[in-house]
Amino acid sequence: MNIRGNIFGVAAIILFATGFPAADKLLQTWGVITLIALRNLLALCVMISLIFFLEKSVVLRKLPWFKGFWIGGIGFGFGSLLLLIAQAMSDATTAALAAAAMPIFGVGLEVALDGRRLSARFLLAVALVLLGGALATGVTLGESSVSSGFALGLLASGIFAWGSRETVKSFPNLSPLSRTAVTTSGMFGFVAIPCLVAMFLQHSWSTVGAFDISNLGLLIIYACLALGISQIFWIKAVDEIGIGIASFHLNATPFYVMIIVYLFGSDWNWMQVLGAAILTVGTLLAQLPEKDPIHDSSVKS
Repeated sequence: MNIRGNIFGVAAIILFATGFPAADKLLQTWGVITLIALRNLLALCVMISLIFFLEKSVVLRKLPWFKGFWIGGIGFGFGSLLLLIAQAMSDATTAALAAAAMPIFGVGLEVALDGRRLSARFLLAVALVLLGGALATGVTLGESSVSSGFALGLLASGIFAWGSRETVKSFPNLSPLSRTAVTTSGMFGFVAIPCLVAMFLQHSWSTVGAFDISNLGLLIIYACLALGISQIFWIKAVDEIGIGIASFHLNATPFYVMIIVYLFGSDWNWMQVLGAAILTVGTLLAQLPEKDPIHDSSVKS
């Protein structure tokens, strides 16, 4: 079991979870597209600054920005926009259920492209992760409108899984920080286009909120921590343990969000705790070493 990779995965999702309460507050005065575009821009600035101070040997202009732009634009920019549209077409629980299916796409990519073999134990682990993710998200099929919105959400999850894997596979010689920076440029560029269109049309999604002390603090959490630093840890986790296992951690997001809002006075949800526990068991089960049939037969003989 890769302990380091799992630590990066947990750290990435905890930081990612801090963005949801911050976003709730910011969306009271900010338009959706404007907020997403600003978040991506601030995260990109954080990454470039970290490269400048921590990786002095890296020449920024020599990084593969063009290739990273397309991977990030499709995998993260297009993927996140599709999930937002899916939620608008259906409801929050339907979008959450679609996002909880990401381990299926992560494992599917590893089977199709990396030659991963699926043992019965690993399939059981995937089932536990999906069950735990559904409980932690608070989603039941009876409460969700399984429709075109759900199908679009599934597509978004698959695209995000592809983008995460492609970021690692396409830039094997880059550090996680540099990998994340070049793909985040595409994430920003993809969202910047509809943002400019919305501003030109004076759509409500393009509303710019106040830059007071409160909003600046929330922007630091939402952009710099929940996306900038979180994305670096996420790509490092994918590099260490693969997109399949890393995506398991993503399903614990609602549980971490619950802990954060609980600290600020919200109610405790034991069903989400149960879901997180089942998810953890599934994640650990998936990472147990497989038995070597050749070694086993030699021992028995």
